Amino acid sequence: MSAVSIRDVYKSFGEVKVIQGISMEIADGEFVVMVGPSGCGKSTLLRMVAGLESISAGEIAIGGKVVNNLEPKDRDIAMVFQNYALYPHMSVHDNMAYGLKIRGLSKSEIDSRVNRAAEILELSKLLKRRPRELSGGQRQRVAMGRAIVREPKVFLFDEPLSNLDAKLRVQMREELQALHKRLATTTLYVTHDQVEAMTLADRVVVMNGGNIEQVGTPNDLYHTPTTKFVAGFIGSPAMNFIPGALEEAAGGLRVRLNDKLAFPVPQERTARYRPHLGRAKVLFGLRPEHIMEQRPHMEPNQHPFEVGPGVTEPMGMETLVYFTVNGTEVCGRVNPNAGARDGGHMKLVADLNNMHLIDDESGKVL
Repeated sequence: MSAVSIRDVYKSFGEVKVIQGISMEIADGEFVVMVGPSGCGKSTLLRMVAGLESISAGEIAIGGKVVNNLEPKDRDIAMVFQNYALYPHMSVHDNMAYGLKIRGLSKSEIDSRVNRAAEILELSKLLKRRPRELSGGQRQRVAMGRAIVREPKVFLFDEPLSNLDAKLRVQMREELQALHKRLATTTLYVTHDQVEAMTLADRVVVMNGGNIEQVGTPNDLYHTPTTKFVAGFIGSPAMNFIPGALEEAAGGLRVRLNDKLAFPVPQERTARYRPHLGRAKVLFGLRPEHIMEQRPHMEPNQHPFEVGPGVTEPMGMETLVYFTVNGTEVCGRVNPNAGARDGGHMKLVADLNNMHLIDDESGKVL
């Protein structure tokens, strides 16, 4: 078994508290991605699992064994770093084999493991080359191969794709997905890129300020965020947040944004939101894809409205439209043939089936 258990872990550097009592369980064979802005503590937490940073308080267990006081080499983990960390004077084969030589494995066993990993990562024809003769993507595959040959209980990845260009990042994400399906090794992966988190993870851990904001599947985090931070961090372009007020309306409730614009709350959400009537301010949250051009036929709870003037940003398969409500810039996504143009008024639809109301003071989704 190679489950990872993190129990009430703290980390401080002098007076600075970096990790503030984090607990989570990573199941055997699970791919968990930790995501968050720079400085949120995700890499520090990963390094504590690896044994590269000491723990100020709490407990970390790998495969049921507490590893707080174990050296990194004794934890049966393999780590892939952001900067590849390859030996420039060694061939690809020797880079991948080095850790196994240190452990005293036989030459035949080392060659068997290196050749197997090279085949998985399509490096077989590159084993005699030096790192300087490889592309960025090939170097990263060598770093991954060096981890694979160790056959560890846990893989740890610290922003391994951040130095690659956009096209290579997409390719390497696909390779990582295929690799995990093939090896089924427990994986803890750190990134600041929410696209990586959404495409790779079985579960995503969103971190902020040394704490866990929310843990869930990519689908859960996208559609049912529990805080404003998660709602705004997951998704690109980010969710729109417009200041408003919740009020009574004929037959139910509505969210009043200004004198001219108010959206009715779907009937199925009335009971959920009614206890929050009278709050000084709420934020009306709606993702850009749920603001679209008006169409001849609208689905239930799709509400038409008009704004302008606006700014457009053609993206090929879609056009992003930007307009202002209550001094807040709002983004929508429309069909490129919808006729939206810079400086013009736009007839749009808000899909209220996907609306969120957020308490402006606490940042909690209501």
